[in-house]
Amino acid sequence: MKKKKMIQRPWCPFCGQKVERATDLPNRKMREFTVGNCSCGAVYSCDPTGHNVGAAMVETLVHACGDNWDLAWELMPEDDYLTGRIEDYDEETHQVTDLRHVDGRAVRGVLYFVRLHTEMSELADRLKEKKQQNTVEKEKSSGYQPPPVEPAREDKAPRKRASKKLVKELAAAADEDELVALCLDDKKTLRLMQRLLYDPDEANRWQTAWLIGQVTSRVATRDPGQVSELVHRLFEACQDSAATPWGMIETIGAVVGARPDIFGAFAKHLLSFVSADSTRVQVIWALAEIAGNRPDLVRETPFFSMFQFLNHPSADVRGQMARLLGKIGATEATMQLMGLHQDEAELVIWEKGEPLKTTVAQEAAKAITTIQGMKKAS
Repeated sequence: MKKKKMIQRPWCPFCGQKVERATDLPNRKMREFTVGNCSCGAVYSCDPTGHNVGAAMVETLVHACGDNWDLAWELMPEDDYLTGRIEDYDEETHQVTDLRHVDGRAVRGVLYFVRLHTEMSELADRLKEKKQQNTVEKEKSSGYQPPPVEPAREDKAPRKRASKKLVKELAAAADEDELVALCLDDKKTLRLMQRLLYDPDEANRWQTAWLIGQVTSRVATRDPGQVSELVHRLFEACQDSAATPWGMIETIGAVVGARPDIFGAFAKHLLSFVSADSTRVQVIWALAEIAGNRPDLVRETPFFSMFQFLNHPSADVRGQMARLLGKIGATEATMQLMGLHQDEAELVIWEKGEPLKTTVAQEAAKAITTIQGMKKAS
């Protein structure tokens, strides 16, 4: 007798309520899995393949702890939290099937659930609230102000459709307003803008990177999700050893630097590319762009490892590094910066999409002045 296929929506193993599809959260982390929340307090992650349940378990627990890794590693299963899982889940249709296939397609997905005990949940909430307060204080002290929310589109207005030709023309004209509107109407706009980075002219790449940063800072006020997807794509392109990451690092710096309040968590991932000759200058520039609005985000990374670049053979590296240390107020490097006061080697630094000719000595002098000003202010 043929087995009858049972299909139903996934449910929470703790309260039995139906749960919504897991999604990417707008807190802009380098996540591998989509996550969700049940009204009973449980959180869950989706592993669509069923092969990475271990990683999903860790991510779900950390998410339940308000992204506090230290707290997550201190908790003990059963004593501090409960776990559950729903197998045979199909992410595409958001259904659970007992036959492990849908329309001939194999279904092996797993929803992994974690629910903290009341005491731990309250502790996680308090720590998360304290962290948010600290972040607000740091944003105020830095003077950073996010852009105003883009106006809602008119319901009856026809949606615009992006094309390679249209996006290229708007980018060439630096028409930020039209590009923002196009992004909000058609999500493939940012993909088409990313394609413009594959340009052999370095100046064009810097200008495009800056334009993308300005456009995404406004798009993120309405739809941060598509901007997060862009940053993920850029990081993936940088990790591809078979491709040259033209303009990718610069664009990440421009995007995160323009909206560190949303995408600041990406800053620490840039350091993994600073050891490569082909991306070192771009990484240092990108970190300086982020530090321009939120120096604390860079100071929270192991930036001390980059002090050695003040003695690098390349003037570009020395100058960019001096600029970065000035923006983060690195008093620890004052003496090393003073050692560059006679370094008249020239370099070009891109500021707001425009090239600025300078010298290592000038950047070191500006950095020292900034650091001394920060010391007096404190």
